[in-house]
Amino acid sequence: MAPGPASLTWQRTTVQGRPAVYGVAGQGRPLVFLHGWGLSHRSYRRALGELIGKGVRIYAPALPGFGGTARLPDEDLTMSGFARWVHDFVSEVGVGEEAVILIGHSFGGGVAVQTAHDYPALVARLVLVNSIGGSVWKADSVSRTMGDRPWWDWGLHLTAHALSPRTLMRVLPVIAADAVPNAVRHPDLLWHVGRLAREANLTRELEELRRRRLPVVILWGLSDRIVPWACVGSLIEALGDPEVLTVPGNHSWLIVDPERFAEIITNVIVLADGESTPAS
Repeated sequence: MAPGPASLTWQRTTVQGRPAVYGVAGQGRPLVFLHGWGLSHRSYRRALGELIGKGVRIYAPALPGFGGTARLPDEDLTMSGFARWVHDFVSEVGVGEEAVILIGHSFGGGVAVQTAHDYPALVARLVLVNSIGGSVWKADSVSRTMGDRPWWDWGLHLTAHALSPRTLMRVLPVIAADAVPNAVRHPDLLWHVGRLAREANLTRELEELRRRRLPVVILWGLSDRIVPWACVGSLIEALGDPEVLTVPGNHSWLIVDPERFAEIITNVIVLADGESTPAS
């Protein structure tokens, strides 16, 4: 039997004077991974474990309010507040002056966009995996924004995602181990961050990243119904000409297929080697 992926080491630190939890492993260029809504870094341990030994040092924090990391003060529960926390986390764990490869999945993708926008020197390359932040929910005769999307439609597709055969077998147990404790600890925070994700329109920030010529890669599971393809189109339009890679699978494809995720990210790492930080 082939050996499984290597493991991250779980550590604790203090960010902005509050406790924070993160996973770390590997050696080489710094790579920071931001998880999706309601989860934590632990849900992605197999996918990230596949990257160990690929020439990167992985940092996977539990974002504030999730996975044992203290929540942000209410006044900081904004995309900019989360981005500021990511910046301070990177400083706290001693990454140094080298710009990072920043990867965000779902809500974490929106935080990654905001972080890259607010802190240009921090990010050398941005990877958005089935990310929020696009402006369009449905592109039909009259395009409708993500903020117009009713809650019942989100809930319908979340339920369908949870009950799909592959998710039930491989993803749901992993997600439940994160989502249930998070819901018990901070049910109000889940609601607030869910609303933040639903209403996030990062068009202005994405257009600024385009102006700066920050290298951006969009990875997308083609069967995603939680964040629809129309959202991808608006991400692409705002960014201009990002690299777009599509894969089979739904919103959680990287948890279902960690080997494919690692293969794609390894190619991203190769492209990033030798690049300098883009000018602000």
